[in-house]
Amino acid sequence: MHKIKSSWVNKLAFDSYIDKHLLRMDTNGTLSDDTGPSPKKLLLSSLAGCTGMDVVSLLNKMRVPFTGLDIEVEADLTDEHPIVYSEIRLVYKIFGDDLDHDKVEKAVRLSQERYCGVSAMLRKNSPITYRIEYVGELV
Repeated sequence: MHKIKSSWVNKLAFDSYIDKHLLRMDTNGTLSDDTGPSPKKLLLSSLAGCTGMDVVSLLNKMRVPFTGLDIEVEADLTDEHPIVYSEIRLVYKIFGDDLDHDKVEKAVRLSQERYCGVSAMLRKNSPITYRIEYVGELV
């Protein structure tokens, strides 16, 4: 079981206590002070973190040497309430020389199709697509 506590701070800001960590959520606009990321954007950050942890773990198990991994997430919002993500797109930017493309693609696919629980939950509402970009390879 996971359990957190969120407490109202002021205006639209809330502090969430997650294990030993404090995270401020807020939004921008006239009713807030923009003191933290919005809950929806945190959801996208959770998606990137979840799949990123999977991919790094899998690449290490596959003995694929890499020097970095960036994950960019874009999502479109619906116009009607409740406003939700209608589509989510991920770009995995993997850094390194002589990367084994087959193993990188397998790691990303396994994360998306099997291991990342955040992807699995979000996919029930929003299609998720992804692509991989290789950066810094010797040509």
